[in-house]
Amino acid sequence: MTVPLSTRTSRGSSAADWHPIRTDVSRVPRLVLATWAALFVNVLSPSGNETILAIPRPLLQVVAQGSLAAALVLALLVNRRLVVRPNLFLVLLTVLAIVSLAVSLHNEFLVGATYRGVRLVVYITVLWLLSPLWGRRDLLLLRVHRICLWAVLLTVVAGAAISPGTAFAFEGRLAGALWPIPPTQVAHYAALLFGTSAVLWMCRVISGRHALVAVLFSVAILAATHTRTALAGSVIGLVVAVASLFLGHARVRRVSVSTIALGIAGAVLFAPEIVRWLARGQSAGDAAQLTGRTKVWSDVIAVPRSPLESLFGSGLTNKSFNGLAIDSNWVSSYLEQGWFGLVIQASILLLLFAMAVTHVRGPRRALALFLVTYCVVASVTETGLGDASPYLLDLVVAASLLSPPATRTEP
Repeated sequence: MTVPLSTRTSRGSSAADWHPIRTDVSRVPRLVLATWAALFVNVLSPSGNETILAIPRPLLQVVAQGSLAAALVLALLVNRRLVVRPNLFLVLLTVLAIVSLAVSLHNEFLVGATYRGVRLVVYITVLWLLSPLWGRRDLLLLRVHRICLWAVLLTVVAGAAISPGTAFAFEGRLAGALWPIPPTQVAHYAALLFGTSAVLWMCRVISGRHALVAVLFSVAILAATHTRTALAGSVIGLVVAVASLFLGHARVRRVSVSTIALGIAGAVLFAPEIVRWLARGQSAGDAAQLTGRTKVWSDVIAVPRSPLESLFGSGLTNKSFNGLAIDSNWVSSYLEQGWFGLVIQASILLLLFAMAVTHVRGPRRALALFLVTYCVVASVTETGLGDASPYLLDLVVAASLLSPPATRTEP
């Protein structure tokens, strides 16, 4: 984002509700971008889909996991004075990470569970080192997050251009062909780029040309992935974000009315194609069971557990049960972190919503509401709110947007 936000208040909004965002004062610091990119690569865990280059999976895992050590070193270079900003969001995450590590020490698969626990602690340590960057007027963490989204999606498009057969080998859904990224995660990144670009444009933070390119690019990728969760999350998140801006921005009101009219017309004209896209070739029974996910959820909940395991879980795992992916943040968290983990994660989401409600009306609150709402919707069929994942980074960006400006000089 290099286009400055106009300092003029939009029609219908008061000056007290509008705080100019300075995105043209300085360029993105390279060390901060490198640190965030390393965190991003660490959660790009290689999946099993086919790629153009036959790179051994262990080598991909070494690159992904080794980037966390690089992120820690880079974060120490960014924050050489080791200054941190106390905030309840990171405190809750830290408590969750420490308890998860302690429980993982007693897991049946000691090495794997302990490694995941240590990884989560180090990951949150890096987030603490970046905490002085929260609340900046140039939306620094959001900007580096969007740069990483652009970079990942460009690799997906490049892979599809080089080898379309490989990119669409997963049931005809777009996946990463250079780096093995599953369609659901590709859709996640596209949905975030789409939603944040739309909100930034409505708030006059980015130009219309920038927004048009980003929206068309991300929507095309989102449609090619055939992922319903990302579509629902982006739509619901945008509705919540737009609702927070509706009274204060004339552009938002105009766009909302025109979008509703075009949406109704499109739904009438292209109803068969929309139904076919949503059905994805599945029967009504498969759709009702969320592509078989509910069976795994029932098996997880039906497992006999001791009171201690019900309270604190059995330790961090690879988010699977009997060889099948759980694909639900809340079910997997109940298995790994018990009721304690569920309460902490719910508290984090409620905290962010409370911070958004009490925050001044404007782009910061709208962007944070979009990110948090998207994560809540995706948590039904995706995992990661209680572990090192792209969803955790989304929540961190939302928390940084809602954080007050720092009183000290940032590192």
